[in-house]
Amino acid sequence: MRLASLSILLSALTLGACSSEVEERPTDEQPTAEIAPNDISVEGEERRILAFGDSLFAGYNLADHQGYPEKLERSLRENGVNARVIDSGVSGDTSAAGRQRLAFVLDQLEDKPDLVLLELGGNDMLRGIDPADTRANFEAMLDELQQRDIPVLLMGMRAPPNYGPDYQQRFDALYGELAAEYDAAVVPFWLESIYEDPSLFQSDRIHPTAQGIDTLVADTLDEVEAALPAKN
Repeated sequence: MRLASLSILLSALTLGACSSEVEERPTDEQPTAEIAPNDISVEGEERRILAFGDSLFAGYNLADHQGYPEKLERSLRENGVNARVIDSGVSGDTSAAGRQRLAFVLDQLEDKPDLVLLELGGNDMLRGIDPADTRANFEAMLDELQQRDIPVLLMGMRAPPNYGPDYQQRFDALYGELAAEYDAAVVPFWLESIYEDPSLFQSDRIHPTAQGIDTLVADTLDEVEAALPAKN
């Protein structure tokens, strides 16, 4: 990893957080008019995946079919996995907001998911929330999922250098340490494949373009497949 390039991106993320609701601000960009592709029919047991996160899962400023959960589902089905990925991304959510809504979301599902992709923490970092508070919220969510016997894939983030080395070290260590503590799978930094290419981000330099989502899906597909529990 080239840390200089990472610092440039993450500094941009921090600058973008100056407004209190960075992910809700107006934008002149419009979702592309690309037609949604047809569903792919796949035989076999359906594997249900809950994509639980913030605007990076919600598909901020993208068409409904262009978000990460939607494109992940299609790629899994192209690989022969009869996957249904439920998009539960909410723009602006911090780990505290996720903690508040996780049990409700799980209770509303018709069937227990085979896997939860837990993608939160970015907004905590953007707002400079103490990593100890972020950790406590993740622990509460992981406890909830563990009690329900639901496997987890943590989608990790990284902090910018702006808050100093202590904050950066404590935040960056969260995902790996929690994965080890809760026996969860982890993608250490799930924006790894796009952070060096500004063309894969929208003009806010925070949210991926549709092409950026394609790159993220391709880069993380193997980890998602590996995190799915064995079929009964």
